[in-house]
Amino acid sequence: MDADRSAIVSARPAIEVDGQARARLDAGLIRLAVRDGVDGLTSCEAEFGNWGVGEQEQLGYLWFGRDVLEFGKTLRIKLGDQVLFDGRIMAIEAAFPPTSAPTLVVRADDRLQDLRMTRRTRHFEGISDADLVRQLANDHGLQADVNLNGPTWPLLVQANESDLAFLRRRMLAADADLSLRDGKLRARSRSQRTEPDLTLTRGNQLRDIRLTADLAHQRTAITCSAWDVSGKQAAAETAEAACLGNEARDGDSGPQVLQQALGARQDTVAHRLPGDSAGARSEAESHFRLIARRFVMGTGEADANPRLCPGARVDLQGLGPLFSGAYGVNDVIHRFDLQRGLRTEFTVERAWIGRP
Repeated sequence: MDADRSAIVSARPAIEVDGQARARLDAGLIRLAVRDGVDGLTSCEAEFGNWGVGEQEQLGYLWFGRDVLEFGKTLRIKLGDQVLFDGRIMAIEAAFPPTSAPTLVVRADDRLQDLRMTRRTRHFEGISDADLVRQLANDHGLQADVNLNGPTWPLLVQANESDLAFLRRRMLAADADLSLRDGKLRARSRSQRTEPDLTLTRGNQLRDIRLTADLAHQRTAITCSAWDVSGKQAAAETAEAACLGNEARDGDSGPQVLQQALGARQDTVAHRLPGDSAGARSEAESHFRLIARRFVMGTGEADANPRLCPGARVDLQGLGPLFSGAYGVNDVIHRFDLQRGLRTEFTVERAWIGRP
């Protein structure tokens, strides 16, 4: 049997509230969307039928008692033994459609919502991005799962930003994915996206896909300037296609295609101000890799699969010599409704196009 496709797939997700299975919620689920991305904070929106015969054998509203669906309670969405979402209820919405029965919508976020609701102004001296993640995790009572490379920064400033916004900005500079997994704040360098986690084949698990290779935002070189505080002098570092390493080993990278098709196109990162040449090198390379990976981007839909998650690698097959192969997954929406059932929508990117 194909390891990426079970012979039996649950037709509906299962729902737990405060750790307790709720079969009536499972049966009453009308619509579900679980959104997850590489910049952290997974959210869930679930809609349930809210009219019928309740546990007291009386006709009326089913979920207005606030004994089951209540602010702050944990909401867990599972597909078989795998968890699609684990967070806390943040919003409750009632809908009264003119031609159908009333419904109730709950919205929930994972614990990165704590970071989103904490705004500060502070600074950090002599700190790496890896140590910064550990400190912010400790601030919010979370464990940290960190695997980041990068320099020690002389000074980092959080200026009237939420902890989540500040962390997202630093992960962008560190070329890293951010997520909350198994109760741990996880930060991983995107260069660690190695072998594909799963394979999706057109006409089988892969239901729909659209891919675009676009040179508009590609560059052949990126320069970042810095002011070396200790040496009291300016510095500049330039990143080129070599910083992609083996990411484009199976085809032609965006910067290569740009050079061949249009010639050299250089750019400057002007909105950063690293404190030394090592920081300038890190900023230039992270920015170069960011835009290079956006050379080929796509949106698709596949059979529901919890393994299809942000930060994963997926091997897309049956797409011809230009677009088949490995991609990095950026954003995912696990959806359910009564018309189309379960499926997973996703976006992918990579730095290269295949050779004909």
